Amino acid sequence: MAVLAIDQGTSATKAVVVADDGSVIGLAEVPVVVHATADGGVELDADALWTSVVAAGEQALAAAGRPALHAIGLANQGETVMAWDRATGRPEGPAIVWQDRRSSSICDALAHHGPRLAHLTGLELDPYFVAPKMAWLRERVAAQLTITTTDTWLLHRLCGAFVSDVATAGRTLLLDLETGSWSDEACAIFGLHAADLPTVVGNAQPLGECSTFGGNVPITGACVDQQAALFAEGCHTAGEAKCTYGTGAFMLACTGSTPTRSTNGLVGCPAWRLGDELTWCLDGQVYTVGAAVSWLIDMGIMSEPADLDHLGGGVADAAGVTFVPALAGLAAPYWKPHAKAAFTGMSLGTERGHLVRAAIDGIAAQVALLAQAAGRDLCAPLTRLRVDGGLTRSRTLLQVQADLLQCPVEVYPSPHATALGVGAFAALGAGLPAIFALGIRALAYGAGGDAEVDHEAGHPIGKVLAILCFALVVIGIALGITYIVATGFGKTLSFQNFYPTLVSK
Repeated sequence: MAVLAIDQGTSATKAVVVADDGSVIGLAEVPVVVHATADGGVELDADALWTSVVAAGEQALAAAGRPALHAIGLANQGETVMAWDRATGRPEGPAIVWQDRRSSSICDALAHHGPRLAHLTGLELDPYFVAPKMAWLRERVAAQLTITTTDTWLLHRLCGAFVSDVATAGRTLLLDLETGSWSDEACAIFGLHAADLPTVVGNAQPLGECSTFGGNVPITGACVDQQAALFAEGCHTAGEAKCTYGTGAFMLACTGSTPTRSTNGLVGCPAWRLGDELTWCLDGQVYTVGAAVSWLIDMGIMSEPADLDHLGGGVADAAGVTFVPALAGLAAPYWKPHAKAAFTGMSLGTERGHLVRAAIDGIAAQVALLAQAAGRDLCAPLTRLRVDGGLTRSRTLLQVQADLLQCPVEVYPSPHATALGVGAFAALGAGLPAIFALGIRALAYGAGGDAEVDHEAGHPIGKVLAILCFALVVIGIALGITYIVATGFGKTLSFQNFYPTLVSK
C-alpha cells in the first residue's frame, strides 16, 4: 500500500508516491503559469490549477507502477483565493495568488483594526493574507458565489468536502489564534460571515473518498505548504526552525503548545492539529526569492538559476552594490506592501556578477532578519536553521546565509519536504482515527454515566482498554513523525531488534 501526496504550489504542482518503506517510488511535476499585471495583480487560471493536480497525480502513479493506494494528502499554496459555484464546483474567474497586492486599499481603510486583528488572529493586516483578498473579490463577483482558499475548492472537487485545515485557515486573518476556530469579530471587520466559510479540520483525519485517481481512496491529510515542510523537517519542539527558498522565502519556527504573538514583526499561527492537540509556530516571509531570480533572468542579468553560483559566486563581493528584493512589497518584519525593489551603489565598474551577488546578499539578509526576530520572540537565538527548496542548490546563497546568521544551515536532503509532510499527515490520518475512536468508546464504558445508555457504573476494564488505545495513538504519532523525518534524511525505521531503530536505506 502507498500514499499519494500532492503539493500544489505557486509555480508547479508536484505529486509523489511514497511506499510502505518510506521511499519515493513515483514523482511528477506539472508547471503552473502565473500572470502578473501592472496594477499589482497576480493571477492563475483555476481550471489549469485543477488540471495540474490531476495530471501530476496520474503521472506520479504511472511512474510508480500504479500501486494500491492507502491514502491521499493535499498540500496547498496558502493564501491564494478564488470564487466558485458550490453547487456545480465551477470556478468564476481566475484565482488571486498570495502575491497579489490589489487589496492594499482595503487594508489601508481598515488600518485602525490592525492591532485588534493581530491580537485575535496573530497576523498582520496585509494584502498577503486571505481576508483582504476575499473582501476585494467579494465586491467584484456575484453574491451567490463562494469565496475560499484554493485548498477548499480542490478538496471539494476531489472528495466533496467543504473544509479547510487549521494551518491553512490560520493564514486568513479570520481564525482565532488560541481556539483554532473562526472568529465572528474578525469576520465582521471584513464584512464576511463565518457561516459562509468552510469547516475547520485537523491535518490528519478522514475528509472523504476520492475516485479521481482510480478506486475510492480516502483523503486523510491536508495542510498549507510551509507547515507541512516544517513537520517533515522535524521541527516539532519550541525553537526549531526551517526556511523554504521557493517562489518566496518562508521561515517558520515552532513554538510548541503555546500560541505566540510576535513582538518583533513576525506572525503567530497554527502549525498543525493532531487529534485535539494544536501546535503553533512563528512565521516570517520574503515575498520574492525564486521570483526575484526569475526576474533577474527575464531582465537578462542571469541566464539560469545556476548563475547564482557561476556569476554571484565568481566575485569576491558585491562591490558596494545592494539589492532590496521588494518586487511584491516587503513582508515581515516591515509589512510595507507599497515598498519597491531597488539596486543601489552601482558604478561604471559594476558587472553582472556584482548584481547577482547583491541579489544573493539581499535575499540572505532578509532571511537573517526573520531568524533574528524569531530568536528575540523565543528569548533565545536560533542555534541552527534547516532549509529546503530549489534555491538551496546554490552553495553561494547558503554560505552567505550561514555567515549572516552565524549558525549552521542544514539542507534537508530530500527535495520533497512539503509533499513528505502532507504524506505523513495522510498516513497518520488513515491509520489512527479508528483506534482513537475505540479509545473514546472504551473510556466511556469505563466511566459509565451519560455515555452509556443504561447509565451503569463504570467498568475498570474499559479504562484499561482506553489507556492502551490512547497509548497506541501516541506511539503511532511518534513513530509516524520519526518515520517521515527519517525518510527525508535517507534513513528508515527498522524493527529487526523488536524495538524501533534508525538505519540507512
